[in-house]
Amino acid sequence: MLHRLVSPLPAAVTDVVLLVVRVGLGVVLVAHGWQKVHTNGLEATRAGFDGMGVPFADVAAPLTAGIELVGGALLVVGLLTPVVGVLVALVMLGAYWFTHRGAGLFAAEGGWELVGVIGLLALALTAVGPGRLSADAALGSRSRTAARTPASTGV
Repeated sequence: MLHRLVSPLPAAVTDVVLLVVRVGLGVVLVAHGWQKVHTNGLEATRAGFDGMGVPFADVAAPLTAGIELVGGALLVVGLLTPVVGVLVALVMLGAYWFTHRGAGLFAAEGGWELVGVIGLLALALTAVGPGRLSADAALGSRSRTAARTPASTGV
């Protein structure tokens, strides 16, 4: 019984879980990128970055907004997942460093929990891949997840 509880999930379940994680994370990123570009506007975002001491705010604001907006959309479809994962993790590291590191854990108090979870999820997707229900897999990109699933290893 314990073996069943700790054994890897079937490949189809793993792929569905990765799809749900990618879509959920992608939607959150798109919303934050949209906020920077359209709701607040890039000039207000740049001014906010400048006020937080982000270096090169003129470049950092549109770059961050683009990574969130475009990167989030790419995660939803599972395209260029490892690249997007690393870029998102770097953006979240910057958000932690320049905005949240002195404010504790909880986001409601300005803390780093949201950027931490986003960055860690992005790194996890980078490490395990997008799964077989992704554009990367459909285009023949190497899916590390497919290589490790029970169905492909005979487990």
